[in-house]
Amino acid sequence: MKLIIAEGLSQYKDDILSTLKKFKSEGTLIGNGSRNVIKIFDVNGMHLNFKSFKQHNIINRHVYKFYRKSKAQRSFEYAHMLISKNYHTPRPVAYIENHDFIGLTSSYYITEQLEDVWTLDRVLYDHSFADREEIIKEYTRLMFSLHNDGIQFLDNSPNNFLIRKEDNKYSIYLVDLNRMNFYDSIHLDKRLKNFARLTNSPEVIEIIAEEYAHLYGTSKDICLKSIMQAAQKQVTRRKIKKVLKLYKYLIPKFSNH
Repeated sequence: MKLIIAEGLSQYKDDILSTLKKFKSEGTLIGNGSRNVIKIFDVNGMHLNFKSFKQHNIINRHVYKFYRKSKAQRSFEYAHMLISKNYHTPRPVAYIENHDFIGLTSSYYITEQLEDVWTLDRVLYDHSFADREEIIKEYTRLMFSLHNDGIQFLDNSPNNFLIRKEDNKYSIYLVDLNRMNFYDSIHLDKRLKNFARLTNSPEVIEIIAEEYAHLYGTSKDICLKSIMQAAQKQVTRRKIKKVLKLYKYLIPKFSNH
């Protein structure tokens, strides 16, 4: 087992290890656990979020042991990087990896649990949400800042942004950190394509396009067209993926008759 704990939190080592032993049977489950399993535990006075990453196939298990950092390690390291650049993300506590002779068998990323937050998803689809347009603009400013720092946050979907009102302003926390690209600079077209996974709502995209154009110093129409095209391509990809999954499910059934 490999256990890396954030600086200043080594006193929680034994508590984290004992919590891990009861991960499957105890804790409060967040979401349906169909892919990654996320559970909340009270650990010696701290409210901690344990994320267990989905088991990999045998090839990826080997890759994540010998050639590439695990999702848990990347999440932990990226969290520290974001915090050092004054971005918000839940406080990283530790990451854990288990290996056998083939490769990675399981991995966990542990953070402090954020309280009193809601997801950007809720804001986007509830038109009566207080300060809705301002929150969408604040999200856009966050993305613009990331892009200016050469950071492309690939899992840019609304459930990966947690929002909390702090000191009469909205703070947006990034979660699901393991997929990012880093550049010296990011061209406008790549920046705008980064919004593809967020939404295909024309109304929301128009707010984002107008704010991003203002920040970047370009026309709203350029931003609007590029984001809309990227969002539509994403919708098409999702439809194709669903059809392929359906075929994958049906073909064995037909072959058995």
